[in-house]
Amino acid sequence: MQKFIKRPVLAWGLLAAAGALLVFFMKSLPSGLVPQEDQGVFLVEVRAPEGTTLKQTREMVKKVEEKVRKIPELESFSVTCGYGMYSGAGSNYATMVVRLKNWDERPGLEHYVTLVRYRFYFDCQDLKNLVVAPFEMPQIPGYGTSNDITLVVEDPTDGNLSEFAKQTEHFLAKLSERPEIATAMSTYSERFPKYQVDVDATQCSRAGVSPEEVLNTLGAFCGGAYIGNFNQFGKVYRIMAAASPEYRLDPQSLHNIFMQVKDGKMAPISQFVSLKEIVGPANIEHFNLLQSITCYVTPGGGYTEGDAHKVIAEVFKQEMPSTATFEYSGMSREVEEAAGSNATALIYVICAILIYLILASLYNSWFTPWAVLFSVPFGLMGAFVFAYIGYKNEIPGMDNNIYLQTGVIMLIGLLAKTAILITEFASERRAQGMSIMDAAFEACKERLRPILMTVLTMIIGMIPLVIEGGAGANGNRALALGVIGGMSIGTIALLFVVPAFFIVFQKLHEKFQGKEVTCNDSL
Repeated sequence: MQKFIKRPVLAWGLLAAAGALLVFFMKSLPSGLVPQEDQGVFLVEVRAPEGTTLKQTREMVKKVEEKVRKIPELESFSVTCGYGMYSGAGSNYATMVVRLKNWDERPGLEHYVTLVRYRFYFDCQDLKNLVVAPFEMPQIPGYGTSNDITLVVEDPTDGNLSEFAKQTEHFLAKLSERPEIATAMSTYSERFPKYQVDVDATQCSRAGVSPEEVLNTLGAFCGGAYIGNFNQFGKVYRIMAAASPEYRLDPQSLHNIFMQVKDGKMAPISQFVSLKEIVGPANIEHFNLLQSITCYVTPGGGYTEGDAHKVIAEVFKQEMPSTATFEYSGMSREVEEAAGSNATALIYVICAILIYLILASLYNSWFTPWAVLFSVPFGLMGAFVFAYIGYKNEIPGMDNNIYLQTGVIMLIGLLAKTAILITEFASERRAQGMSIMDAAFEACKERLRPILMTVLTMIIGMIPLVIEGGAGANGNRALALGVIGGMSIGTIALLFVVPAFFIVFQKLHEKFQGKEVTCNDSL
C-alpha cells in the first residue's frame, strides 16, 4: 500500500478507468421504471372470431378453462364474457383472472408468475379460432391495463385506414421476428360485421325533420340515451333509456321504431334510413387527435423494456412510412420519458455537491473533501457492474430502475462515510505533526477494522434480499445487488485511492490555505 500511495498517478489512472467503466455500464444497462413483481395473479384476454355471439363465445372459452385447470400453480380463476381488457366491450371477447398459489407454495424462479404465464400461452397455441393473450397487471395501478408495452402507431396524414393497418401488421410481424420481442400484436380488425346506416335527406326534409334527429332517435333506441338523474336513499342514479333487446334484434325492427314528424304525427324510422351489411373495424381510435392503432408488445425472455424500446424504434424506422409516427402510452410512456431525461444524473450531481459542502465545512478546507468525492465513482462503478452481470444472467428486475438508483444514492452516502473515516483520522494526525504520507498510511491501518465492520454488516444485511423470493423480490434484489457490488468494489478501491488523493489535496490545502497545527505542535 505504501508503494501505491507514493505514486498518486496510479490513483488518477484508476479514477479515469473507473469513470470510463461507470459510463459504459450505465449506458449498457437498459433503462426501466420499476421491475415487474410477482403479484400472484395474471389476466387472460380471449378473442373469438369477429361476429361470434356471446353464447358461442362462452362455449369456446370452456376450452381455455380446461387449459387453466392444468396449471400446477393454480389456486382459482374466474371468467367474464363480453368484455376484453385490451379490446373493450364485444360479444366475441372474454377476460379471465387466474390467481396462483401463495409464494411459499411455489418457491423457485420456474414457478414465477411470468414463466407460468408463458407456459400457459404456449399451451394454448393449439386452440383453433381463438386468440389467447395472457398478461400481468401493471406494477403501478392506473398505468394502463397490463404490464405489456403499449405502443400507439399514428397516421398524421389521416389517410386510408385499411392501408395503414396493413403497414402496421407488417411492422408488427417484423418486430416479432426479433429475439428481444416475444409477442407483438394489435386488437385492430376490419372483419367485424356491422350495418351501414344511410339517411335519406330528401325524405327527412319532406317530413320536417333533420338527419341529425333521425340518427339521435335511432341511437337512443338501439344504443341507449342519457335522460337524467334521480336521488334515492342518499345516492344519485342515472336514467338511461333504450328499447328492449327483443325490439332491436334485426333490420325489421326499424318498422316498429317511431319518431315525431311535422304536425305532431308519428312515422316509422324505416322511412328515413336504410341499412347495408358491411364489414369493418369495431371502432376507429384517435390518440392525441391523430388516427391511430394501439399495439401491445411483450419483451422476450432475458430482455427488458428498455431493450424493447430500442428495437421498436429501429424496426419502425425501417418498415413504416416516413409520415407515420409512434408514441407510448401508460407506464411505457413514463419509461421512455425517464430514459430520455437527465434527472438521475442531476440527482447524483446534487448529492455530490451536498456532500462536498458538508465536508468543506467539516474540514475547513476547499481541497480535502475531494479526496472523499473522488472515491465515490469506484463504488458506483461496482454497483452498475453487478447490475449488468445480473442483467446478462437474466435475473428478473436487473435494469436501471428506480430501486437500483435508490441504492446508488444510498451508496454515495455510505462510501463517503467510509472515506471520511480515513481522511478525518489522517487530518488529525497531520495536525499533530506527522508527515502527510505517514498520516495517510497510519489512517488506513487504524481505520481498517471499523471500515470492514461497516462494509461487512451492510453486505451481510443485503444478502437475504438477494436470495429471498416472494412479493417485492425483484425490487429488493435490484437494490441489494447494487449496494453489495458498490460496497465491495468501492471499499477495496478506496483503501488504496483515498490515502493517495489525501496526500495530493492535503498538499494543495497547505499551499493555499496554510497548515493547521495542534497546541502540542506549537509548543
